[in-house]
This record gives sequence, C-alpha cells and structure tokens, in this order.
Amino acid sequence: MNEWDKRYDCEDYVYGVEPNDFLRAHLKEIPKGEVLCLADGEGRNSVFLAEQGYQPTAVDYSAVALDKARRLAATRGVEIETIRADLADFELGRDAWTGIVSIFCHVPESIRQRVYRQVPEALVPGGVFLLEAYTPEQLAYGTGGPPTAELLADLDSLLQPLEGLDIVLARTLEREVIEGQLHTGLAHVAQIIARRPH
Repeated sequence: MNEWDKRYDCEDYVYGVEPNDFLRAHLKEIPKGEVLCLADGEGRNSVFLAEQGYQPTAVDYSAVALDKARRLAATRGVEIETIRADLADFELGRDAWTGIVSIFCHVPESIRQRVYRQVPEALVPGGVFLLEAYTPEQLAYGTGGPPTAELLADLDSLLQPLEGLDIVLARTLEREVIEGQLHTGLAHVAQIIARRPH
C-alpha cells in the first residue's frame, strides 16, 4: 500500500465530500462535456461535475481513493470515469477535454511541467484549464498542503507551461480553505483559469 493509499484508507473523506470553492465559483467557465480531474483523490470535484451535467474522468495514483470516489458517485446517483495512473507517465491526449481541472495537485516540478505542458493540446478549442494550488508561501501557514517547498510552485512557474492558452484569470491570494480534515484554515493559493483559443 503506497503512502496515498494509506492516507485515504479510512472511513472519512479526508478532504471532505464538497467540491473546491474555486471550482464551484467558476464552473460556468468550463464548457459542458468531458472534463479531466487531475489527482482527484476521493472524487469530491469529479462527482460535483457529474452532478452539474459534465462527464468527468478522475485520475489519481491511489486505488483506495478512487474506490471511495466511485462510492461517493453512487451515493449521489451519478457516474464518473476513474483511471488509476501515475502522473509521471500519464498522457492527457489531444483535443480530448472541454475542461481540465487541477485542484491542489502537488507533484515534483519535473512532473508538473510534463503534465501542464500537455494541457494546451489536450483541451478542445474553447476548452478551459482551471487550477488552484498552494504557493510556497503556504509553508508558513501550516493549514494544509505539502510540507516541502519542492512540491509547491509560484504563479509564474504554474503559468509557464501553459503557453498558447488565453489567460482569463491568474492571481495569488489569501483565503480560507476548509476541505475535510487536511485543508483547514487561512491559506495562500494560486488560481488560474486559461482557455484554448478557437
């Protein structure tokens, strides 16, 4: 059992069952269709998307988390696709998604660059990439996220691999993040919405 399986191997949904606030607030930016949720864990965001009429695919490294995601979908009366994969070698495809959602997907920089460089071509024309992530400043807050700077990125580093997309929103801010047991309190985050031109 890997470290992520151990983290999720409990009755509770460790990041809660409600969707991320930033995703909820900006959902209408994403055209209806097939949406890829990166590192979606226990499925709170993909299940929410399914409830709103999207066709989500949740990809995560943890089989335990994806089992919980499918259970959550079943209790809500919706369906999601799940893929167990390591983002280090996961292929996003081409012209495949109306939306790609990256919520607190914290991986080493080499993997992050590899994944996000695929985003512009993986979206269909008009498709939208939506991201929220903790910044390196978050280390001083201690309210969630990775404990090491190498898994965190500033706004410029997050934007750099998205060349070719139109940036709709790109900012950092302080906000309250209350998501289950592991994201709790005032936090420092980066938020990005970017659209592939038609």
